[in-house]
Amino acid sequence: MNTRARNRILATAAAASATAIALAGCASADAGPADPDAEITLTVATFNDFGYTDELLQEYMDEHPNVTIVHNRAATSNEARENYFQKLGKTGLADIEAIEVDWLPEVMQYADLLAPVDEALKDRWLDWKTSAATDKDGNLIGYGTDIGPEGVCYRSDLFAAAGLPTDREEVAALLEGDWATYFDLGAEYTAATGKAFFDSAGGTYQGMINQVEAAYEDPDSGDIIATGNDEVKDIYDQVLTASATQSAHLGQWSDDWFAGLSNGAFATMLCPGWMLGVIEGNAEGVTGWDIANTFPDGGGNWGGSYLTVPANGENVAAAQELADWLTDPAQQVKAFENAGTFPSQNDALTDETLLGATNEFFTGAPTGQILSERAQAVTVSPFKGEFYFQINDAMQKALTRVEEGTQDAGTSWTQWVSEVDAIK
Repeated sequence: MNTRARNRILATAAAASATAIALAGCASADAGPADPDAEITLTVATFNDFGYTDELLQEYMDEHPNVTIVHNRAATSNEARENYFQKLGKTGLADIEAIEVDWLPEVMQYADLLAPVDEALKDRWLDWKTSAATDKDGNLIGYGTDIGPEGVCYRSDLFAAAGLPTDREEVAALLEGDWATYFDLGAEYTAATGKAFFDSAGGTYQGMINQVEAAYEDPDSGDIIATGNDEVKDIYDQVLTASATQSAHLGQWSDDWFAGLSNGAFATMLCPGWMLGVIEGNAEGVTGWDIANTFPDGGGNWGGSYLTVPANGENVAAAQELADWLTDPAQQVKAFENAGTFPSQNDALTDETLLGATNEFFTGAPTGQILSERAQAVTVSPFKGEFYFQINDAMQKALTRVEEGTQDAGTSWTQWVSEVDAIK
């Protein structure tokens, strides 16, 4: 769903230790069809806003008079995560539980505790959406909800002040290319204005590292390869070289970063679809924000969620039917209209309602069309193993140390290497 600031503090990942999960026996993967006449109550647990309004859920209940849906929504994904891993394999979870893509490395360790998605449904989602949630036995364990295809958001008024093009198509053409192209434009902007081009090294690094298929761990052996991976070091060096003159040094989700969305502290930022709401919500009254239909080095995705069905639930077959319905193209488009959650369904990406969606705050940008094209430009589903987020969190701190001036790039890298070496 739309992953917001409050969901991105990776340090909370340790809140739900895998050791808390009791590996209880599972219900059969083949639960059989739900009894269409049995009176049942299905519980659905989500967080933040998946776009599942009372009206949407009522549609399902009208079509299934025997079903009552109870929707429990946690305030943040952190709260939902803690509850999920405390109870998975035990009792107390909802019939349908939402998870964030960031939880997958841990979730996949317990794939046998989740009822697999019907094989016949696998083709409905983008390939990289399904591959990320497919276990070693080929079972898809999550029904894809939203994704976070990325474009480049920019302040057209700040571009104009720098003598740069402001039209979104011209800006997209200007940025088309690799990361060097992006940073070259940043150098031109900072030379003309003396101001920052992007928000932070950390946020920019994340967009870059998400394009690496195996950044930190070997997909086959699970061995940590991070410190010897030349791609990681090259990205680290490239982003920090640019950061020295182009970054506003505003860590994402900090108070100063939120303020920077409105006060012109930076001219561009990497922008998954859910970020549009974050910007609009924190830059009220600002004119000039726009989004370019491009992303350095092709496509990128940041964020997204799934619905899972605990295999030991009381209503597994009925829950699977509801999860199927909630994530089919029609409902994904309705969720997008309700909350801006961008669909992961192939058919939804060509829906006329979606493609016709515009965003007045972003200078009337055709955001539905832009994000649909950005989603289809994604070619890499990065491998995120057991230690991915521990390693990446340490990297984010390494970048922050350099941006804050407490360490130089070499010293901070050395510390990061030591921290990664201590993991396993």
